[in-house]
Amino acid sequence: MMFDPINEINNYKRELNFIRRNIKPAKEMIFSLAKMESELITESTYVHFKELQDNISQASDSSDSYREILSDQLNIYHVTISSKLNDIMKFLTVFSVVFIPLTFIAGIYGTNFNNVPKLHYQYSYYIMWGVMLVVAFSMLIYFRRKKWL
Repeated sequence: MMFDPINEINNYKRELNFIRRNIKPAKEMIFSLAKMESELITESTYVHFKELQDNISQASDSSDSYREILSDQLNIYHVTISSKLNDIMKFLTVFSVVFIPLTFIAGIYGTNFNNVPKLHYQYSYYIMWGVMLVVAFSMLIYFRRKKWL
């Protein structure tokens, strides 16, 4: 089975949202119990409530931290995918830019007109190949100097 980070991140986010939804009411209940004054609640129970308050606050802070981490991971994943897509688009663009003029030259000299200049010249085939190679290599050199390759 293929590793799919986006689904894994979304599963973690779903679990984290479930935990956060359950922590919030528990936190409110514990804080209200700790403030409540009743003769049924002894002083030692308030110590446990204080400890519960600390634990639930720590759990709430941790869930917020994990939520931020997951959001950061999702952003990193999207940036990585976008960067790969940009590299692919750059390659395809350079490929197209090199081959469009070559296709144009081949299209002109591949026509069936009788009055195409240099068509009946003995070396016209080799000249066409030379022009095409010069155009292609000069474009590749230009792209390399611009650091697009």
